[in-house]
Amino acid sequence: MKMLVLGAGGIGGYFGGRLAESGTDVTFLVRPRRRAQLLSDGLRIVSPAGNATLKVQTVDAEGLAANPRDFDIVLLTCKSYDLDSAMDAIAPAMAAGSAVLPMLNGIAHLDRLDARFGAANVLGGSCSISVTLQPDGTITHPDPLQRLAFGERDRSQSARTQMLADSFERTNVTWEHSADIEQNMWEKISFLSVLAAVNCLFRANTGEILSAPGGRGAIDSALRTNFEIATRAGHPPRPATVEFARSQLLDSAGKRSWSMLNDVENGAPTEADHIIGWLLERAHAFDIEAPVLSLAYTNLKAYEARRAAGRLP
Repeated sequence: MKMLVLGAGGIGGYFGGRLAESGTDVTFLVRPRRRAQLLSDGLRIVSPAGNATLKVQTVDAEGLAANPRDFDIVLLTCKSYDLDSAMDAIAPAMAAGSAVLPMLNGIAHLDRLDARFGAANVLGGSCSISVTLQPDGTITHPDPLQRLAFGERDRSQSARTQMLADSFERTNVTWEHSADIEQNMWEKISFLSVLAAVNCLFRANTGEILSAPGGRGAIDSALRTNFEIATRAGHPPRPATVEFARSQLLDSAGKRSWSMLNDVENGAPTEADHIIGWLLERAHAFDIEAPVLSLAYTNLKAYEARRAAGRLP
């Protein structure tokens, strides 16, 4: 299998690196500065699953546009607000008949990818990992979680997703060749949007929220609401998902927070529309009241307005 990975940051660098480490033909589409870094120092991963320094193949956007290559899979890892430029970057590879495997949070990106490349060329994907690209180019993965799921959105078991499964089989990554990848994606956004909403609304991690008056009720309410939305959309959460979500979000000893809180605290753009606004639209369509999501979305949009106007501290 030949894979193109957009970027060599946290998610793309980690999963693409593990595939390259196990012998898969992987090329990283990177900016000139990151390309020079990789050529000089290699792709470096520090992880409890094993450290690695890898000599990897790279290409920049100009080189790919001038000399399109044949890839079986294009692994797309970016923030939703960078999706348009990301699609432009991978377009030369997609013209050769590749399938794109997006690892964005949420679900809203599927419609945009379908419109650009055709639904038949867009797989479904979801991952769970805490990983950071350090200033020196090292990818740090501090805990054992490194889970990834992928599959055809029509629930078929295709040759291309089986080829991907065969490649991941040679790695130490926890992976799933899902028979219903959109179920995986709905379960993730149902959990993730609660975490993002309460983190940003209360500017605190889950343990701090749970210790505050009304905190447990807010998290529990938001979680039940999201599961109702998913159920009405035809994707009721499986029992294991419900158990996992409640154990993670309602553990008073936990300190869970998501990167969107870091974005707000650092004055960066957020994925508010993609993660919270999209789900809130579904709640409205199903006539479901979602007070926590609604307040969090208002909070984030007000933050974005202040950021755009240059009025952040």
